[in-house]
Amino acid sequence: MAKAIIGGLVNSGQIAPSAIWVYDRKAETNQALAKQYGINAAESAEALAREVDILFGAVKPNVILKVLKDLAGQLKKEALLVSIAAGVTLDSLASVLGHDRKIIRAMPNTPSLVSEGMTSVTPNVLVEPQETDEVVAIFECFGKAAVVNEYLIHSVVGVSGSAPAYVFMFIEAMADAAVLGGMPRAQAYEFAAQAVKGSAQMVLETGRHPGELKDMVCSPGGTTIEAVKVLEEKGFRAAVIEAMQQCMAKSEKLSRS
Repeated sequence: MAKAIIGGLVNSGQIAPSAIWVYDRKAETNQALAKQYGINAAESAEALAREVDILFGAVKPNVILKVLKDLAGQLKKEALLVSIAAGVTLDSLASVLGHDRKIIRAMPNTPSLVSEGMTSVTPNVLVEPQETDEVVAIFECFGKAAVVNEYLIHSVVGVSGSAPAYVFMFIEAMADAAVLGGMPRAQAYEFAAQAVKGSAQMVLETGRHPGELKDMVCSPGGTTIEAVKVLEEKGFRAAVIEAMQQCMAKSEKLSRS
């Protein structure tokens, strides 16, 4: 995800590569990122922390609090932290950085790697509106982003963070059916994936209700309504809703642990 953020920034031209610093505990990764994007490779996490005005914490949730605790004394007073660690609350982050720190909790998803991400941005009360706008603009370099209240984070996990997995399963199932019908596997994946991509784009661009768009495809007595009938009989929508409810419940449980 750090690579997606760096690539998005560099490719957008929003921030000069010379103004971007990176540190990875693996020296070879650190140098490779610096060479690929023309950015600065810091010698240590502490050195990076002393340089930056916005620090992106792109490490695993189980280690981010320890990492930030070690860096707290190195950060500039007005530096802004942006954490992408799932399940780590604003209050938990403030407990190691200090409750006088500007902190944003963000949750991008994996399509960010192909510049089609969806990211939630949740600032604490100390973050200025223009700083929030700046962070939203950064995440929009590789997709879409929106400000979300922290109490909605578990919904974000269900509908965005974890959602690519459900969509991949749907594409795989559609491709399997096409293969059953005689289509070559590679072609089946292409047709299924493009159908999902195009349908999603119609929702975003037309602003029409998904149900209305579905009705436009369902001709009277036709093939599509026959498929929709089977999906309804098998509880397709109910299964999706229940799966997401379980996902959100797990997210809430993890945030309390």
